[in-house]
Amino acid sequence: MKNVFASAGLALALAVPAASADDAMVVQVKRMTMDTAVRVAQATIDACREKGIQVAATVVDRDGTVQAALRDTIAAPLTLNISRQKAYTAANFNAATSAMADRGDTPVGRVDGLVMSAGGVPIEVGGSLLGAVGVSGAPSGETDEECARAGIAAVQTDLEMAGM
Repeated sequence: MKNVFASAGLALALAVPAASADDAMVVQVKRMTMDTAVRVAQATIDACREKGIQVAATVVDRDGTVQAALRDTIAAPLTLNISRQKAYTAANFNAATSAMADRGDTPVGRVDGLVMSAGGVPIEVGGSLLGAVGVSGAPSGETDEECARAGIAAVQTDLEMAGM
């Protein structure tokens, strides 16, 4: 009887592949600090101010959770919600929302909480998605996106130097 259990244990051990060092059981995720997210949001607002435009900017982490949100003094209140949705969409699809405009009138594009118009841009460093920034309030989505890209550019070098 003892040999039957030993044989069964040996067979099970051979059937289940051994975990190697490459088969990690924990995944490490890179995240922006709150201070970095605030810098992105402020630089985004500043870029639009230089164009004479008042906007809202929202920075989300890689999961789409808000890390920082700013609405300029006279930006319309609804711009904050739209900027959040653009950032959420960019983070979840890991793509600029301007690249998704043609999907806006599809079943995916009609999912509550997604906005597939220009103004949301993922924040990536070294091939890793860190989050996204969304902007709303400019006369066009293209201008929203220009400001979002300027906000990311304000921290890009620092993130790269930090080894992100």
